[in-house]
Amino acid sequence: MVGRREGSFGNMAGVDSRGALQQHAPMEFRGRVFLAPLTKGGNLPFRRLCLAHGCDVTMGEMAYGYQVVKRSKSELALLRKHPEETCFGAQVAASRPADAIAAGLAAAERGASFVDLNCGCPIHDVVKRGMGAVLLQRPAQLGKLVAEMVKGLPVPVTVKIRLGWSADERNEGEVGKAVEQAGAAALCVHGRTREQRYSRAADWDAIARLAAELTIPVIGNGDLLTWYETHDRWQRSGVASVMVGRGALVKPWIFREIAEKQAWEPDASERLAVYHDLAQKMKVHFRDDAKGRERAMRFLPWHFEFFCRYRPLSAERWVAASREHPLLQTRFPDDEPDLGLLERLLRDPRPEVHERLAAILWEAPEPAAAEAQALELAAAMPPVAGDAGETATAHG
Repeated sequence: MVGRREGSFGNMAGVDSRGALQQHAPMEFRGRVFLAPLTKGGNLPFRRLCLAHGCDVTMGEMAYGYQVVKRSKSELALLRKHPEETCFGAQVAASRPADAIAAGLAAAERGASFVDLNCGCPIHDVVKRGMGAVLLQRPAQLGKLVAEMVKGLPVPVTVKIRLGWSADERNEGEVGKAVEQAGAAALCVHGRTREQRYSRAADWDAIARLAAELTIPVIGNGDLLTWYETHDRWQRSGVASVMVGRGALVKPWIFREIAEKQAWEPDASERLAVYHDLAQKMKVHFRDDAKGRERAMRFLPWHFEFFCRYRPLSAERWVAASREHPLLQTRFPDDEPDLGLLERLLRDPRPEVHERLAAILWEAPEPAAAEAQALELAAAMPPVAGDAGETATAHG
């Protein structure tokens, strides 16, 4: 985590802005591709970008329940959805039922289709407060917490977990059964332990075993970067649905690829146009003024830490390797001959280049103008190749 962010299931009633109940369309948790709740990366403009590229289930950034109770403006903002988000899930972190229910009700008031309880976030600030991954060590408490949320919320409740606290404390089966018995509508499983963070490949065999043990829909999550890896893991594991996290940060059009079962390999100009679209969505969301620019620049350069990792990975060349080791965990050397100047610029891992690119995209009225200015930047700051390293984000 980088800093603090600034079938049909359950009761389908919601709450409108006046506190009155309204009816939600039935929520289906099978056969879907979810955008994961991504700290910092899951900002509203980025979610809109994913929607434009085929995503149909979005999730907001994790909100602290106890801060929602205090009516924290920054925390309440994490529960906000855009009208384009017709199927939106709000994720909350809580250790007490009262906090979880209050945050869930606030999310429902703002139009959330479902509320997810985070039980996978590994960072210290979360677990020291008895939230996130620490709940994996307390299955009985977790079960009671989920049961209270199910009783107290007018929308379906889901739970996102990891495989356990550590390799020596794997208890995904016990946790999954506790969640199911508590009445959760679905369970999302990130195929790593809290201790592993993102250091090892996600264990899809473990996800498959859990999917076979439970009757509620299981949503598989971990190391999905290409359409063929996604369909391979989906089919082999037997999960009801899949969730994409870091893969969407690298290429927001992954949802389109998964739906069409074919790759879209945009060249540098096409990718820059996508990134320009994100900047314009940020301008709408944060406002086109000095304060809005300042707020957007907390996010837009950060996104380039993932955008710069994009490489075309055709199925013909990479499908066999992807079955041995996930491509999201693979480092690709920049030794391709004859890469164009703009392509090399977009692959440049330096933060100072990302900041300059973000500024260009914010100011440019159209993609063509952004490209012209980006080429000027490349001439002034010759691109360098290199490993971007691991960028921290969190989605449990």
